[in-house]
Amino acid sequence: MKASSDKMYDKYKDFDFTDAKAVGETPHLAKLQVEAGGKSRITMRVDNDVLATFKARAEMIGGNYQTLMNDALKQFAQGLRLSDVVREAIHETWETCLSTRPTGRGKKTRVG
Repeated sequence: MKASSDKMYDKYKDFDFTDAKAVGETPHLAKLQVEAGGKSRITMRVDNDVLATFKARAEMIGGNYQTLMNDALKQFAQGLRLSDVVREAIHETWETCLSTRPTGRGKKTRVG
């Protein structure tokens, strides 16, 4: 990311942050960050094939790969396993299929 693509860049471009501490090292700022919720910027390394999978999936559904990765991590943190997620997706698909049943004329009618 280029510094100039940050909306706040111009406001703070002349400040010297060389000796600035990280938010985690500043208790007051860390507390504010936790209270504000939101997200934290991190740097991590992932396998190329994992990244390619998330990017391809995001492109297929028209989303953002970082959001997909965040959702997957959130599900993991909540104790969901891949089998649970797949089971839920199959259940939702099955319910959709059962709620619309084709008649002999190609029309669909809603079942009770």
